[in-house]
Amino acid sequence: MPDIIARPRRSVLYMPGSNARAMEKARDIPADALILDLEDAVAPDAKDEARTQVISAVNAGGYGKREIVIRVNGLDTPWGMADIKAAVAAKPDAILVPKINSAEDVLRADKALSDAGASASLQLWCMIETPIAILNIQAIAAKASSTRMSVWVMGTNDIAKELRAAHTADRVPMLTSLGLSIIAARAYGLVALDGVYNDIKNEEGFVAICEQGRDMGFDGKTLIHPSQVLPCNKIFSPDPEAIAFARLTIDAFKLPENVGKGVLKVEGRMVEILHAEIAKRTVAIADAITELEA
Repeated sequence: MPDIIARPRRSVLYMPGSNARAMEKARDIPADALILDLEDAVAPDAKDEARTQVISAVNAGGYGKREIVIRVNGLDTPWGMADIKAAVAAKPDAILVPKINSAEDVLRADKALSDAGASASLQLWCMIETPIAILNIQAIAAKASSTRMSVWVMGTNDIAKELRAAHTADRVPMLTSLGLSIIAARAYGLVALDGVYNDIKNEEGFVAICEQGRDMGFDGKTLIHPSQVLPCNKIFSPDPEAIAFARLTIDAFKLPENVGKGVLKVEGRMVEILHAEIAKRTVAIADAITELEA
């Protein structure tokens, strides 16, 4: 599995593969990652053209340090395998496969990438978006150790549809699905990205949902509009005070007189060795964000 620990994925913006102009403009959008979409955002009669445009955009480059991901159509659709072959040849950072419902689906997607000649560094991202996927979530997550799978993307619109649940402001109908996914992702070392927020004009609601996702433990959020990128980046970034305290915590545990200690007092606060591990990740993410935004 690729090394994914310190890669910022605060904002991951979907861009429709059928819109060449949008993909061109995306080169200047400060999202941490872009998903060039061949699936939901593209009508059936535009699939082939969209694939050509996405591959052309990836080959042209110019996206800087941000991660480039191609979302292909499902492997059981008429376009899925052709998408995989073209996407692998274009050498993005990752390929996002929809409708992953079981451990077997992970293995199948991973094999499809390998059969298409993917390099070892090409990541497999998986959409978690159905009730059966939630029921199989541990078995799916367990395949992280033996495949390219590194990131989960929550398909909250599809989950709500399949559950026949309402899109409430607090997302209570969806919290079980989101919570189980976070638990499984953390148990097996996966990055987990929250689903999209549909009401583009509701800035206050968007901020609230971003904060909820962050507090639940999501690493970032998938987005559908460039206006959502900056607030999302801010919410999913460690705040300066947290970064400063994390650095103090790391330094305190490194002091010779503190070697082997499990509990210390730092700036008047009691911290345990587990807090030192949290601090290391906070600092790693903060440094990676600084590098990405340089």
